[in-house]
Amino acid sequence: MHSPTLILLAALLTALVTTVLYAVWSFNKNIPGLRLWVLSFLLGSVFSVSLLVRDWVPQVVAVVISQSAVSLAAYLCLMASRMYMGRRPFSHIYAVVGIGVVVASSVYFTVVQPHLGMRFVFAGLGAGICFLLTAHTLADGGARRVPARYLFAMVVGLHGLFLLLRPVLFKLGTVAPGGLPDASLASRVSQFVVLESIVAVVLLGFGALILANEFITSELRHLAEVDPLTNVFNRRAFLTLLDKAISAAQRTKTDVPVLVIDLDHFKNINDTWGHGAGDDVLRHFVMLAHRCLRKEDGMGRLGGEEFAIFLPNASAGGALAVAERLRALVETQPAVTGQRPIPLTVSVGVTLCAHADSAGAALKRADEAMYLAKERGRNRVEVSEQPGGAPAAPVATAA
Repeated sequence: MHSPTLILLAALLTALVTTVLYAVWSFNKNIPGLRLWVLSFLLGSVFSVSLLVRDWVPQVVAVVISQSAVSLAAYLCLMASRMYMGRRPFSHIYAVVGIGVVVASSVYFTVVQPHLGMRFVFAGLGAGICFLLTAHTLADGGARRVPARYLFAMVVGLHGLFLLLRPVLFKLGTVAPGGLPDASLASRVSQFVVLESIVAVVLLGFGALILANEFITSELRHLAEVDPLTNVFNRRAFLTLLDKAISAAQRTKTDVPVLVIDLDHFKNINDTWGHGAGDDVLRHFVMLAHRCLRKEDGMGRLGGEEFAIFLPNASAGGALAVAERLRALVETQPAVTGQRPIPLTVSVGVTLCAHADSAGAALKRADEAMYLAKERGRNRVEVSEQPGGAPAAPVATAA
């Protein structure tokens, strides 16, 4: 028999973890999967309470409640992990069938053909598989980049493996043909099982909190680095990334092309169509720009209608080709807002960030080239000179 003291401790700890997770979820309801983790631990509390009161309720009722609670808790843990990782949920019909099979089998080996060992087999089978699938789901993204996920995956995976192997522990003490374990050995094994459950509850609770903290930290970093309107890097984050790209280019003795783009007559767009239309135009431009860029290219909003792009591992000619392709694409595809097309053009300044050059200096030269494009009629591409007065490349202008 399980020790009532250990079961009571497990129930209290599970209830405490559930309360803490609920408090975190109530203030951060946008954390994916956290609500399901709260429900999972709540069902864990129900399971612990069912063990405490099993002597006062019919055995079959206690078995149904306990097996349903633990199976559903494991399934909700799996669904929470998939939601957190942004994956599609499984069809609930599989869960209904699986939990139904587990509960029906437990009832059969309780009422029709009593066999404690088989009950443990079915009790651990569904929950163990769900926990192992949870571990497989969370172990993604790189251990160095997101170590919290892998720690949580390790804990839930070990717990799932223990549930699958748990019947072996009870089989070690089996002496009767009916599957009834030896009293003394079964008591020690039962206490060990409850202790493992207590440790698993605490670690899983901490794991869920760590994942919640990971999500909040990621969101804060996103807010600090990304422009909320256009979803590209803000000026500060862009300069930081440009510095890193320059450092990498210096090790390989290559240049980093930098483009500064300004939307022509953007003030007139706001005055004529309204600021809402102006926001749509900015997003439209960013969408077109992404068509011309590679995954490794960086783009940021410097402020207002001014943007910047750096192109690692690109030549001066390649940078000019990108700038001209972007200019032509913007000119030929007006922004559509309010069912009316808004024509748009851009002025682009291009420079090369050479050895020992700084991000600020390169950005300043590209900005000066962009203003030169505006002075020469807008809707064109201009190239700045590298430090020392040598032209970076021939000037490319619009047709």
